[in-house]
Amino acid sequence: MKKAFLTLLICLPAYVTSKACTNLIVGRNASVDGSVMCTYACDSYGLYFGIPFYPAADHQPNAMRQVANYYSRIPHGQIPEAAHTYHVVGNINEWQVAIGESTFNVEKGLQDSTATMDYPTMMGVALQRAKTAREAIQIMGELADNYGYVGQGESFSVCDANEVWIMETISCGPGTKKAVWAAVRIPDNAISGHANQSRITRIIGKGYRLAKVNEKPRPYDNPSVLDVMYSKNVIKFARQSGRFSGKDEEFSFREAYNPLKFSGRRMCEARVWTFFNRFCHDAMRYFDFVEGKKDDVEPMPLYMIPDRKLTLRDVQEAMRDHYEGTPFAPDRDLTQGQWASPYRPPTATFSVDGNSYFNERLLSTFQSAFTWVCQMRSWLPREVGGIMWFGNDEANMTAQTPVFCSISHVPDPYLMDGRADDVTFSMQSAFWVCNWVANMVYPRYSQLYPELKQVRDSLDDSYAAMMPEVEAKAVSLLAEDRAKGIEYLTQVSDQTARQMLNRWQQMAWHMIVKYNDQVVKPEKDGHFLRTPYGRGQKVERPGYSPQVQRQIVETTGDRYLRPKAKK
Repeated sequence: MKKAFLTLLICLPAYVTSKACTNLIVGRNASVDGSVMCTYACDSYGLYFGIPFYPAADHQPNAMRQVANYYSRIPHGQIPEAAHTYHVVGNINEWQVAIGESTFNVEKGLQDSTATMDYPTMMGVALQRAKTAREAIQIMGELADNYGYVGQGESFSVCDANEVWIMETISCGPGTKKAVWAAVRIPDNAISGHANQSRITRIIGKGYRLAKVNEKPRPYDNPSVLDVMYSKNVIKFARQSGRFSGKDEEFSFREAYNPLKFSGRRMCEARVWTFFNRFCHDAMRYFDFVEGKKDDVEPMPLYMIPDRKLTLRDVQEAMRDHYEGTPFAPDRDLTQGQWASPYRPPTATFSVDGNSYFNERLLSTFQSAFTWVCQMRSWLPREVGGIMWFGNDEANMTAQTPVFCSISHVPDPYLMDGRADDVTFSMQSAFWVCNWVANMVYPRYSQLYPELKQVRDSLDDSYAAMMPEVEAKAVSLLAEDRAKGIEYLTQVSDQTARQMLNRWQQMAWHMIVKYNDQVVKPEKDGHFLRTPYGRGQKVERPGYSPQVQRQIVETTGDRYLRPKAKK
């Protein structure tokens, strides 16, 4: 009997209190090829991670699963085990069900340290037991109802090959071992997202329909009725706790349990807005809302209809966003430094003369432990239809390689096998090699990033180009012998991950030689130039950019002024 204690993705370790994580969502009729897509950027300082793996398993009758807090490992009790659990690779299972998350802060009156379920365990149990997104929501809802919820508030992206939902869960408070939750289906032709702020508002009244778990998904592009699911106590508890007193039709999950503040608008909702702004012509109407400086402005909706359908590359590029081309772009002042870096020190706020200031919270940020795009395709066999495009470190600094949902083992560079961890470096770990390269690029961004981008984009292009052939061959092999098809998909997943790691190793070695000591060694066609006598050619010594030169003069006056030569 195989029995796994499933502890999937973590996003906020016990020692981390800063806001983290972003999810982007694309409905099947909002994508070019009919894929459902969702993304996850796991933004957590100090977190080492790869891809967890849990093969399908059968369990004895009356078996119990031991549950411990994911962070502290303190036992929290047990729950009945399922007779059969499904195959899970990272955040996607064999049925093309994928789940991502982002955490939002709530008051202590909505936290319960005595409850049993935390969000990684809820996600993991649902992935091991659900064939559809609706089943996953039902499972997580029942876990929260029956065993309570530990931690802050949580938003989940819950997706399958046909539907995508946003679900939100919050504890009913200390010692209650109860929770409230709600879920809303995003229309097929819409895009959405969540980023550490509750986004669900209305769930009851005209235009809302309580969905059934086992009914077939209803395709809709211009819905007059949105599907919803929610706990029986979601409004009752809000009334009892003094968080809501109006009519049921007026109830807003967000306003009752995680009302918007400046940080929620500017540092959280703004990340969803920049995704909308890429693809929706009217997204600027919500700029005042996400800027956070004005009250009584139109709030941003849960979802928007894009002006065009999105490709996988569109979604990957959206994950690499730094507010480019918007008023929030971090290229307007001296905080970008000498090398025009979009990244800022790892503090959300700082104080000067009694005033509090903040650093812009970017969608693509250096503290990401990993990122992925899960792509679910209903028209393909499920073994090949579900892909997790995975990359260690932030999306801007790595190529995401295809990891199919049916593979028999995790690609070697993404293994969590003990050879590396958060304080142990390994050249065979994609996490550490990708972070090594990224940390060379960060201090001299404008100089080194173009080289990384060229390598990253070339790999992205090569993986996209190979997929039609890979999928056709996989479909053929699966029809002939399922085991052969799965082994082929496993080989493809492993080979592309190894190729990426090898290319990143080469880039690391090249960069340390080329840019050593802040100079640049000349090269041609990837080879460093030498003199006729075998020595390296004379190095180039780049100076400040004209913009930085002017800022130096403007801020230092004549401190560095050279006296004019006397005639």
